[in-house]
Amino acid sequence: MWSYSKAGVDIKKIRKIQNEIGLLVSKTHSGFKSKDWKIISGFGHYAGLIEFDSKVIAMHTDGVGTKIIIAQLMKKFDTLGIDCVAMNVNDIICVGAVPIGFLDYIALKKPDHYLVRELLKGLTKGAKESRVAIVGGETAILPDLLNDTEENTFDLVGSVFGVCDKKRLIMGNKIVEGDIIIGLESNGLHSNGYSLARKVLLPKFDLQNSSTLLDHSIGEELLKPTRIYVKPILDLLETELTSIHGLAHITGGSFSKLSRLNSKIDFNLDNLPQPRGIFKLIQKTGKISYDEMYSTFNMGIGFCIVVSKSGVDKIAHILDKHKLKYHQVGHVAKGHGSVFISVMGKKYLLSD
Repeated sequence: MWSYSKAGVDIKKIRKIQNEIGLLVSKTHSGFKSKDWKIISGFGHYAGLIEFDSKVIAMHTDGVGTKIIIAQLMKKFDTLGIDCVAMNVNDIICVGAVPIGFLDYIALKKPDHYLVRELLKGLTKGAKESRVAIVGGETAILPDLLNDTEENTFDLVGSVFGVCDKKRLIMGNKIVEGDIIIGLESNGLHSNGYSLARKVLLPKFDLQNSSTLLDHSIGEELLKPTRIYVKPILDLLETELTSIHGLAHITGGSFSKLSRLNSKIDFNLDNLPQPRGIFKLIQKTGKISYDEMYSTFNMGIGFCIVVSKSGVDKIAHILDKHKLKYHQVGHVAKGHGSVFISVMGKKYLLSD
């Protein structure tokens, strides 16, 4: 039976490292004193936040991960930039911020005009969809560092900054018992869990081939770009702000990410939709347990909205306008920050 740790990604060890990082970086927050600005949140949420008068600047950095390896095998790079933008903008909208500027970092083994051009195709497409401007970046040639035998070895990372009125920040502190959790459908794996997906699928399948569980080849399915949720979420925040109590981008750690929103309640995901073909293929091939799957992959839900009961119908109306598929996947109960999922008649605890 495969697991994320067996594939080389030990979540417990990563959490420990992250906690150590948090302790260290927090020491940089107290050394600055200014009447014009102050740090609101510097670690542990979806974005770093700095307050300037009535405005808050939100910042986040993320990359594409080992999805790059699939692109190398498929020799197709024009959608990875969309993933890079999505992984950043989808996070900062979780605090209610509007993405404004984006920076990219492309590390190459050697100068490669074609590769850079293909990466920029995706970056610009993702930026346009997010209504964010690419205002700078860095291209580094690192032959001794990127010494893999693959000729087009590279890495792709981005950073985004956005702005929000302080009174419109969404930090999850307003989430209460009885709130409803709405899940927006994903476009596949998005950009997480690829270390496990690759270890399970690549030894047994040709990326060019399909499966009875898929409508595309396995390679095409794995390269589907991460869905960008900026437009519908900003629309919701503009018209139904008071109904929205929490927002969560479902990425690394999957649904356990919900626990970072509020530690005084529990999240019960007891009405999750049946996962689509790629998730079934990975689980069946790797003989992976349900709790492992729902702790690693988004399982068809890429974004969650925690909303008051009274606001559900209005939220649904706006999502329908954007032609987004969604589900009422669960509810909020009394608790201490735990996330529970119910699958195939069993209830599992996911830890963050």
